[in-house]
Amino acid sequence: MSVAELVRWDAARLSEALRARVVSSEEVVRAHLDRIAAVDPAEQGGVNAFLHVAADSALARAREVDADRARGAELGPLAGVPVGVKDVLTTRGMPTTCGSRMLEGWVPPYDATVVRELHAAGLVVLGKTNMDEFAMGSTTEHSAFGPTRNPWDPTRIPGGSGGGSAAALAAFEAPLTVGSDTGGSIRQPAAVTGTVGVKPTYGGVSRYGLVALASSLDQAGPCARTVLDTALLHAVIAGHDPYDSTSIPAAAPDVVGAARRGADGDLTGVRVGVVHELSGEGYEPGVLARFGEALDELRAAGAEVVELSLPNIVHALAAYYLILPSEASSNLAKYDGMRYGLRVTPEGSGVTAEQVMRATRAAGFGDEAKRRIILGTYALSAGYYDAYYGSAQKVRTLVQRDFAAAFGQVDVLVSPTAPTVAYRLGEKLDDPLAMYAGDVATIPANLAGIPGMSLPAGLSDGLPVGLQLLAPQQADDRLYRVGAAVEARLVQRWGAPLLEQVPEWKGVPA
Repeated sequence: MSVAELVRWDAARLSEALRARVVSSEEVVRAHLDRIAAVDPAEQGGVNAFLHVAADSALARAREVDADRARGAELGPLAGVPVGVKDVLTTRGMPTTCGSRMLEGWVPPYDATVVRELHAAGLVVLGKTNMDEFAMGSTTEHSAFGPTRNPWDPTRIPGGSGGGSAAALAAFEAPLTVGSDTGGSIRQPAAVTGTVGVKPTYGGVSRYGLVALASSLDQAGPCARTVLDTALLHAVIAGHDPYDSTSIPAAAPDVVGAARRGADGDLTGVRVGVVHELSGEGYEPGVLARFGEALDELRAAGAEVVELSLPNIVHALAAYYLILPSEASSNLAKYDGMRYGLRVTPEGSGVTAEQVMRATRAAGFGDEAKRRIILGTYALSAGYYDAYYGSAQKVRTLVQRDFAAAFGQVDVLVSPTAPTVAYRLGEKLDDPLAMYAGDVATIPANLAGIPGMSLPAGLSDGLPVGLQLLAPQQADDRLYRVGAAVEARLVQRWGAPLLEQVPEWKGVPA
């Protein structure tokens, strides 16, 4: 079986083939490593989805899984399937940089709980995926190790901050990846790369070992090429963790069962709310056209589609860009050149600790990280705390109330995931406000702590458009039932999965 065939199989198909011993995990992993070597290296104009490829340990782990299967051991459904991990999750024996010079070369002494669950379920970690520095950005151009490129068009962004995780899927470098979502960092990259990404309910997946950006917003979650694959990965990483004080002490929803039920395309009795404030002005015509087609498929599936207003959601973007920088300023204060990570010592005698801290942070952080740290420090400063951070938290409460009222009327909410398709690399680097506006539809879910999914809705000018689904807290299974139904109907409408149309990677044009 050729590399080109194996890497295009989804995780569910790989799982079946591995269980039937049609292929070995070593063969599957080697095929994906070969694909990474062929299309990913940045120095060859590649995707640059991976910051670290753990070829030796991945092959060794694959052989272990094959040996366990040969002796009849009871294995999980995804045992032997490869997975990429966003470089914001700690990995023992493997670098964790968060896309920053500040942590360049740091090898943690422990695994994040999510990574530990992947190992326990028999998945094979291929390596660490690229990201905006400390998850601050929407384009993966703010990585200290070079931008990731969108497999649909190498001159365009793959989204962010988890562009590496999404691009690895779209480039067929991995069938599964894990990301993190603070304001859309799983869902927005999924939208612009034609993949599927889920931000679980806050507390539904452990944050232990997830390097903190904004602790009240951060959430690890699954990324894949199909809704079922995403559910299979979600089931592996979800659940209560005593090491995380914000972890929900309850059983995780049956997301896999929900995805399988939804695949029949029947949504009779489901009420779907269209968020009035998340469409119209600022959304590209092609995005709105694909959104309209998705609504048509929801109606055809038997769902009742109604329009709802969430009036306070228009203030979510402003509130978020006070809450996030404030929490980031606090969380990133520990990178001071004193305890671990980068240390820059100015030349000369009598150098003070303050001078070391200043030199280290100046050299270690990129422009976007510095911008947000300065914003957050200002918002938390004496005399401004109540006016800025305190007011933003009040807006957050209003957004949460709007969602609670909406879910009293409907089962799920829908909107476009992002107002535009992927734009060109460098296009918005000098206009951070325009970049921030790209997360206008995804940010509200993080403020409210509710789960959200993005799945492919079609193409506009040859580039992917995303459909966003939102559900109440701890009702993640609703996303998978509705998402699987829409996916099945849209694929039938297109005649083939969207990613079958992605161009074969040819590298960056001269």
